[in-house]
Amino acid sequence: MKKNKDASAKSYPHLEQPFEKALWGSRLLVMFAVVPSIFAALMLFCIGTLDIFKLLKHVVDYYISQEGPDIHDRVVPQIIIAIDIYLIAVVLLIFGTGIYRLFVSPIDDAENHGTSHPFNVHSFDQLKDKIARVVILAVIIEFFRAVVDIRFETPLDAIYLAVSILALAGGCF
Repeated sequence: MKKNKDASAKSYPHLEQPFEKALWGSRLLVMFAVVPSIFAALMLFCIGTLDIFKLLKHVVDYYISQEGPDIHDRVVPQIIIAIDIYLIAVVLLIFGTGIYRLFVSPIDDAENHGTSHPFNVHSFDQLKDKIARVVILAVIIEFFRAVVDIRFETPLDAIYLAVSILALAGGCF
């Protein structure tokens, strides 16, 4: 059977070599995912940072002028939203660099930082695991933001919260 395969491969070398070269070059199609992921991460980092600066301005204005709505109910949820935005940006960075490394080329600077660096992935499973960990953290942060606004009316509400936190913690392992 192997002899047959070798014979057929040798009979069309003028077709096989260009086809294989095109297949190898097709790996660069992932750049259509890599470049937008990196740009999206950059945008999200900017949005999160601008949101924090905007919040900082409101806090300073509140304490200087002592006017306006109370900021205490607003500060924590907005900071949590900014953290969530940063975590999504990190997911996009890990995805973009991981796909680049798997399909195009290892990133030399990341290689120098050891195998545990988030940008050093050697398989899809590693990439999936690294992204999943950050996504789980983002979900926990989003859950925390939702919980901040909850007002407990019965002891059962507190028990539901405790069970939810336990389930989220279990998801981290």
